[in-house]
Amino acid sequence: MTLGTLAILLFPFAIAAEPAVVAAPTEVAPITWNIDQAHSSVTFRIRHLVSRVAGSFNQFKGAVVTDPANLAGGSVQVEIQTASIDTNNERRDTHLRSADFLDVEKFSTMTFRSTRVETTGRNLRVHGTLTMHGVSRPVVLTGEMTGMGGAAGKRRIGFEATTTVNRKDFGVEWNRAAEGGGMMLGDDVEIHINVEAVEQAAA
Repeated sequence: MTLGTLAILLFPFAIAAEPAVVAAPTEVAPITWNIDQAHSSVTFRIRHLVSRVAGSFNQFKGAVVTDPANLAGGSVQVEIQTASIDTNNERRDTHLRSADFLDVEKFSTMTFRSTRVETTGRNLRVHGTLTMHGVSRPVVLTGEMTGMGGAAGKRRIGFEATTTVNRKDFGVEWNRAAEGGGMMLGDDVEIHINVEAVEQAAA
């Protein structure tokens, strides 16, 4: 056997012995989406006697930081101006702003900051910390990504989420006995967040 023949026979093994070069996966930087207040809402409901009273907060801001293809790697933070509470009744709103409830002079904002996100398709469970009335508690928002689109050359992303909190857990305890027994107000507050957010331009 000549040296040339031996080299041909050993060539495939030499190739196999070379270390494989694997391209590193390309990481996609998460995108910051700023909440568009004009097309978003933060609403709530609470029991009053035999029905439920609904309201909203009209001033808020925040951002979602996520890659739409990897929602589980995202985060969200929202800041709400407590004095912007609106239940379509000025007398009631004034009471809600007082020290009996939100105490807006002392606690001008409430905040939510996520700690982790669980996903199943477009369905989401956003774990985070809600700070209200000077008290921070863990809460879980359940919802979904509602879609993506564009307008005026800017991409937009949408989410809806809900949660229920006990107001007494945040030190909001005012109540009054109702005629015939029971209390005037319920303890559980249902919160519904609807977000349309605009992609932030790259720096």
